[in-house]
Amino acid sequence: MPSAQPEPPHSHGLPARTAVLLINLGTPAAPTTAAVRRYLGEFLSDPRVVDLPRVVWWPILHGIILNVRPRRSAEKYASVWTAEGSPLQVHVARQAKLLLGFLGRAGHRVVVDYAMRYGEPSIGASLSRLKEDGCTRILLLPLYPQYAASTTAAAFDAACKWLQQTRNQPEIRMVRSFADDPGYLAALAASVRDHWAANGRPGDSGRLLISFHGLPRKALERGDPYYCECQKTGRLLGEALGLRPEQYVICFQSRFGRAEWLQPYTAPTLEALARSGVRRVDVICPGFPADCLETLEEIASEGKALFLAAGGKDYHYIPCLNERDDWLHALTDIAARHLLGWPTQAEPTKAELELSALRARALGAPS
Repeated sequence: MPSAQPEPPHSHGLPARTAVLLINLGTPAAPTTAAVRRYLGEFLSDPRVVDLPRVVWWPILHGIILNVRPRRSAEKYASVWTAEGSPLQVHVARQAKLLLGFLGRAGHRVVVDYAMRYGEPSIGASLSRLKEDGCTRILLLPLYPQYAASTTAAAFDAACKWLQQTRNQPEIRMVRSFADDPGYLAALAASVRDHWAANGRPGDSGRLLISFHGLPRKALERGDPYYCECQKTGRLLGEALGLRPEQYVICFQSRFGRAEWLQPYTAPTLEALARSGVRRVDVICPGFPADCLETLEEIASEGKALFLAAGGKDYHYIPCLNERDDWLHALTDIAARHLLGWPTQAEPTKAELELSALRARALGAPS
């Protein structure tokens, strides 16, 4: 087997535990050029992210991108960095702690942790830590509502790589996507209504812009369902809010490189709306359950500047779901559905565990 990692010591008489591992994309360790270079090097080296032959991509990545982009990106990260650290990591860590409590109130005795596909804590390190803690059943829950090979599948790849190096494997389940989950959609709709309650509802000259992270167009042409799942989420959100089709726009942000990506693009759409006489835009990013660089800097800051410069008058960014109670309830329901059949409702008593250990030793197991 490929370079198996050492197994943690086994202790008889300990309960087998169940865990939920939240997974997000990742973040640099610090808003510095060096940290961003390490992060981008790992991220952009993944063939799931950049689907080009290595002989073509490697000179571009190491000869140009990693020498130019880290400094500019570090400045952007610095503009959103908090005293606690990266906004994404702060929110995901809080979501993990809150999910533990929500699942506990629902009667599930589980361990909840989080990992990042790129950066720290890595998926492999988090899985090893859960295994050392006695977790023999682990639910992987990527925080990507809409499935894409470059996000969800990349997370599963990392978990499978860890499994390949593990002799005594835990049982693994994976949540593929939740683009049309009723609780997730209800939380999105409630966040928009809360925003409207505080800031007024846009009139006929306003639009709700529903912005998702972009992907190269060729991903859709090769069978990736991401575009379709984004369209479904956007349509269902519009319906939940009672909007007519002309009152909201679904678009895609964060284009990278010269190839065609999923359209319409968010930035040109903002400018076109302003020039067409739309005075107010409210923007929500349903593909991001936690605020991060792409929402706080690209949408909340850069998007606002583009819209106002093109003649728009009123720009609002609606924060991600982050630690909203309704979102945590939805996340709890998603996890609970995928935990069905695993013994999470009660742990063995101390007497039952001691008896199990005695039986194991009587059969020749080491003490």
